[in-house]
Amino acid sequence: MSGKARVELQNDDRVARVVLASPKANILDEAMVTELDQIFRTLEWRRDLCAIVVTSDGPHFSFGASVEEHLPGRIEGALARLGGLLRRVAAAPAPTIAAVRGQCLGGGFELAMACDLIVAEENAQLGVPEIRLGVFPPAASALLPVRIGAARATSMILTGRNWSGVQAHHGGLVAELATEGQLEDSLAAFIDECFLSRSAAALHYATRAVRRQVVRALAEDLPALDRLYLEELMREPNAAEGIHAFLERRDPRWSRSEVGK
Repeated sequence: MSGKARVELQNDDRVARVVLASPKANILDEAMVTELDQIFRTLEWRRDLCAIVVTSDGPHFSFGASVEEHLPGRIEGALARLGGLLRRVAAAPAPTIAAVRGQCLGGGFELAMACDLIVAEENAQLGVPEIRLGVFPPAASALLPVRIGAARATSMILTGRNWSGVQAHHGGLVAELATEGQLEDSLAAFIDECFLSRSAAALHYATRAVRRQVVRALAEDLPALDRLYLEELMREPNAAEGIHAFLERRDPRWSRSEVGK
């Protein structure tokens, strides 16, 4: 274990806090994704839980997946690991709540969307900037239409523009909005009001009921989108160019694409 994630029990062991513990960026690299997957595996049979919070150390939820792991030869494993983690989150035994401050981008945003609810600070930044790197986000392409509808999902994915916490709240993506610096207080009040007074069994079955579209998207749509990414997009020279440009801290030199040839 690399110590990039941990789990804590609170409220008489009725709330589990799963913490991304590699500040300040909390990059979802292979080690962190593997540890998060193991943590959620240990929680699978905890029917006594009323809530599972996914949160982070440091000023940011997550800058996203490891860019280095998106190079040809490594991307196949990275997509498989992230998809497996998102499916495990969507099978958790209690309501899952992402607690977001600062940057919540790319794979980090996809992890938050796999949770049932998001609580975010008003100045948080949520988005999928992958289009700027010459690629697209498979998991977000599966989850965003379920969460906010096709039109808004299309806008976020094709433009790469972020939503602030306020915008995400207005768009229905964020369930509870916290003022800057008050995330923990807002989260605690939300959990106390809406979850700790409820039956853990009722919450378990209610989450299974409301997750059906998310589970279906991750089981059926995401594998097809991963294939589109790996078997078609990654044949394009621009896909690797965008990643290399980011790592080399330079502007990308896009070639003229001839899709389908």
